[in-house]
Amino acid sequence: MTARKTGVLATLFATLAVVAAVTAATAPAAKSDPIIIGWAYDGKGNMAPFDGPALAAANVRVQQINARGGVNGRKLRIITCDTQNNNPAKAKACAAGLIGKGADIMFVTCDVDFATPVVQEAINRGILAIAPCIGTDQMGPKRFGAKGRLAFSFGNVAQDEGSAMAELAWKQGWKTASTATNTLLVYFKNVVQAFEARFKQLGGKIVAQESYATGANNVSSAVSRLNGDTADVIVTSTAFGELPALVSGLRSLGNDTPILNSWAGDGTYWLPKSPTISNYYAVTYASAFGDDPSAAVNALAKKVKAGTGGFVTGAAAIDGVVTAIKRAKGSTQGIALAAQLEKFRRVPTLSGLVSFTPQLHTVFGRQYRVLRIQDSKPKIVGSVTAKVVPKI
Repeated sequence: MTARKTGVLATLFATLAVVAAVTAATAPAAKSDPIIIGWAYDGKGNMAPFDGPALAAANVRVQQINARGGVNGRKLRIITCDTQNNNPAKAKACAAGLIGKGADIMFVTCDVDFATPVVQEAINRGILAIAPCIGTDQMGPKRFGAKGRLAFSFGNVAQDEGSAMAELAWKQGWKTASTATNTLLVYFKNVVQAFEARFKQLGGKIVAQESYATGANNVSSAVSRLNGDTADVIVTSTAFGELPALVSGLRSLGNDTPILNSWAGDGTYWLPKSPTISNYYAVTYASAFGDDPSAAVNALAKKVKAGTGGFVTGAAAIDGVVTAIKRAKGSTQGIALAAQLEKFRRVPTLSGLVSFTPQLHTVFGRQYRVLRIQDSKPKIVGSVTAKVVPKI
């Protein structure tokens, strides 16, 4: 064989190898291949009370779906990685590891600030990034630009949540409010801003605006100022150590003014041993205590031993992703799924009806449960839906 023929054959074989590699990379997955969901969660840090129940509920939902044959004949499989208190470097490495193991879709922690390293790692590779319960309008193009089209949350957007809280306050007959803003997270701030905007629209009056921050050791100062205000209700959006500090601080001073919190203040994990907490309210997705209006929600809560109502968003996010995959004719490509999610209008999930738009990738218009804690015992006492999503 001449040197020229050898060179031609070598070039031909190299070209065929490249074509074969490209074809393998772009070919649709085999029908028997699982759809892999990579889940980057906080196992022991501040977001653990929210991430853990959502992940547990998602695992139950996946088992139920797989028992019915999966999605278009393919089983779902969740693989996980602990972001270790949402350390940015570890979170990014966690995401890269999940993608390296074949994750088709990425699930992230329940706050956009903490979730950002994982979201960016996913969307930069064209992978859909889903949060079960992030509550801001930043889970999408607003924060992540054009690539943010691949980022969605099945949480309630803060503008909607704050508006629902205002509707509840007005319905309760509370005409004046003091607000206490935890400045740590965008979500905390946006909920209070939305409450103020909608409360004023309804005719309410904001008599005082106080602030504090997680880790700043200034809750006691905010408590002292709030105790000096006279209002029908004290409104905040907070969790972590600042939640018990704020509530027990006020109650220890003999201040029994109703306190209204967002979903961040759901559950009983935060309740102090003393004093006994009463006249406390929070809006949330569902009851974790067996008294939800939905029997299916109560059954799931019992299975996962949920501590907060946010557990239901794990199952709801799985429901939504499954619907998107089916509507995309089985595709798990990020852009194909995003195109379907942007068309969601009142799509049924375990957590209620879910809607998105090309601009708003976090849920609005969903019905909230109203949790009341009296004598340190939780109970669902009603529901509320935001009639307006105010601009903030």
